[in-house]
Amino acid sequence: MAPTRLPLAARLESVRVAIVHHWFVTKGGGERVAECLASLFPDAEVFTLVATPEGLPESLRGRVLHTSFLQRVPLARSYHRHMMPLYPAAARSLDLRGFDLVISSDSGPVKAVRVDPGAVHLCYCHSPMRYLYDGYEQYRGQMSGLVRALFTASAGFVRRADVAAAERVTWFLANSRYVAERIGRVYGREAEVIHPPIDLSLARLASPGDHYLCAGRLVGYKRTEILIEACRRLGRKLRIAGAGPEEARLRRLAGPEVTFLGQLSDDALWQQYAECRALLFAADEDFGMVPLEAQACGRPVVCYGAGGSLETVRGWGPSATGVYFPEQSAESAVEGMERFEACEFQSAAIQAWANAFATPVFLRRIREFLLARVPEAASAMGEA
Repeated sequence: MAPTRLPLAARLESVRVAIVHHWFVTKGGGERVAECLASLFPDAEVFTLVATPEGLPESLRGRVLHTSFLQRVPLARSYHRHMMPLYPAAARSLDLRGFDLVISSDSGPVKAVRVDPGAVHLCYCHSPMRYLYDGYEQYRGQMSGLVRALFTASAGFVRRADVAAAERVTWFLANSRYVAERIGRVYGREAEVIHPPIDLSLARLASPGDHYLCAGRLVGYKRTEILIEACRRLGRKLRIAGAGPEEARLRRLAGPEVTFLGQLSDDALWQQYAECRALLFAADEDFGMVPLEAQACGRPVVCYGAGGSLETVRGWGPSATGVYFPEQSAESAVEGMERFEACEFQSAAIQAWANAFATPVFLRRIREFLLARVPEAASAMGEA
């Protein structure tokens, strides 16, 4: 594709850049992407639907921050995921007039922001909203009462608004081939893949213990219960780092071999990565930061062989960094753990694989993508 020419005013003066992220409520992989995108443009203003002080990365706290009307809706910051019927209107309420380059970090809602005619909108898509597309029936089946009725009534409208918004995006980037395929299927758009950044500043090596580790938010789709059952059957020790709505149920399922560590500090979590025998991972993720963080500490991964894990974990060959199991079941996880225990892995090779996903790699690829298509953006870029 030929480079896009920004409006004449932008070419003669400094390019105005806006960074848009769906929400800053918790700190995770998406927020890390938004933070890194912003680091490329020191003067960029930041836009989001809703934000909390604890959810906003420290590096963005000095930026001009714009929020949507949802910021003023009671309980919206605590229940932002329940605001789906308001997403299209909230995104359109963000005023991006006067910006030449808009870069959105999006899991669905904010690609609908309105930009000036002639402005460039690059969308880094973490995934089309699963609960509207592939996972619609699954998510709907987990709801009840008024929540289910409102979701069912509004899903079609939000889905149509989302598809229409995708048509107005100049270019899509995807965080994995798995998501790029979904973007093609849902939006009919091509997307180049640039894997998200892994912060390796906390990576370390340690002598591994005799226990396995699960890490991440304790929510249903992570399928942590099958890993608890697999460890029970094999008599293996398991540590679970993280918190979430599934914790009470998982504690009822767990036996004496399971230790719940709760929500850990970043340093404590990375120490757990370094000390585990292997990370266990049963989710069907769009990408999945946790397996790469464990591998950055030289630890192998036993994971469900689907989704983003097929791109972040090498499950076969002489340079394998882990083992796949083919089904989301305790029986399959047991088989994967037994195969893992019969193999040998080299920590240095595992760590070298994770290094290919480091933050500088992400920043370089984003910079190259933009400069090849919007050369004028160079005037707004910093040294990140």
